[in-house]
Amino acid sequence: MIDGQPLACFQPFIDTATGRIAGVEALGRLRQDNGQLASVGPLFADPRTPSSALRRLDRLIRDDALRRLHEAPADWFLSLNISPRWISRLRPGQPLPSLKQLQQNRVDPRRIVFEITELGGNSQRLSEVVARYRQAGARIAIDDFGAGYSQLDRVLALQPDILKLDMRLFQAAARGGPSSDVVKALAQMAEKTGCWIIAEGVETEAELDFALECGSRYVQGFLFAQAEQQFYPSDAFVQPFARLRERYVRHKLAERNRLMRMRLQLAELMNLLQAWAQAQAPISQLPRVEAFPWLLRFYQCDRHGTQLTPNLEWRHNSWQADSSYVGHNWSWRPYFYHLLAEGWEERRLTLSNTYRDATSNQYCLTAGQFFDNGQRLLLIDIDAAGL
Repeated sequence: MIDGQPLACFQPFIDTATGRIAGVEALGRLRQDNGQLASVGPLFADPRTPSSALRRLDRLIRDDALRRLHEAPADWFLSLNISPRWISRLRPGQPLPSLKQLQQNRVDPRRIVFEITELGGNSQRLSEVVARYRQAGARIAIDDFGAGYSQLDRVLALQPDILKLDMRLFQAAARGGPSSDVVKALAQMAEKTGCWIIAEGVETEAELDFALECGSRYVQGFLFAQAEQQFYPSDAFVQPFARLRERYVRHKLAERNRLMRMRLQLAELMNLLQAWAQAQAPISQLPRVEAFPWLLRFYQCDRHGTQLTPNLEWRHNSWQADSSYVGHNWSWRPYFYHLLAEGWEERRLTLSNTYRDATSNQYCLTAGQFFDNGQRLLLIDIDAAGL
């Protein structure tokens, strides 16, 4: 039994380029007799709720959202949730109830984003319906992107305009650890396919920082606003967002300055180690490196990427040699062929992007420079933590 008056509340999407509200997501609520609003989410999650009742409830909420959209600024978009399980029940060629509602409420489909909430149901029927939404002028978003997506091929086949990062995965990633790499990879993939990213569930400044680092076009969450019946003014969050974005940029500039200082130290260390290598001196004559706490190891390769020397690591105030990688070829690693492309002619010091070391599981960077008339390459692995 569904108790209460169905209505739509609206949670804003903040444009990260302007800080202005670019659109809203319609979220279903039930007004209780005491005036309190209850989410309809539990009803949709309860398998005991009849499907016919859910469809009727969904359409009532959507009708309310579409009627209210005329009160919003004309440049806002409205995001409406659509379940593929219901789409699967449509007959081929049957008029789409969602598009019919747009016509009834005189809403331009170009203002609508249909948000696919999961990827169940008939994939062929879903693709056909998505094509009809697009033909009408609407855009398509995939919700909870990254949540157990063994169905990544189905996501890409729909060619969505927008991907909403899964809230739980995103929030875990913002705290650091392996999931942050996964989310960044998903965001990069989205960017390469021409999709905009929405980070939902942004509740803390750290989560906003991570959303910006992932290149999110829009952010949504309690850090700015909950879902409300009334629309916020378009510029309601411009000033607070500008302050938060400025803080993020200052933080990134500080990171960059630390990296630049490290590069100066790195050049000094590279000169010391190359002088030792050129002299073919014993390990006992290697310099002490307490001044370079980020040093993990160094080694030499030939110009084709084959490791010539042991890994030399500074541990317990002394140099330790590990010969297990001698003879390994690293030319296939991105940092190495970048060195070949960038550093061979100029003999300049080059620095890789951050990556996770397969042996130690640490975040690393690798610096390299050719010496000995370009015949040898000295490589230094750096602990990226804290840079």
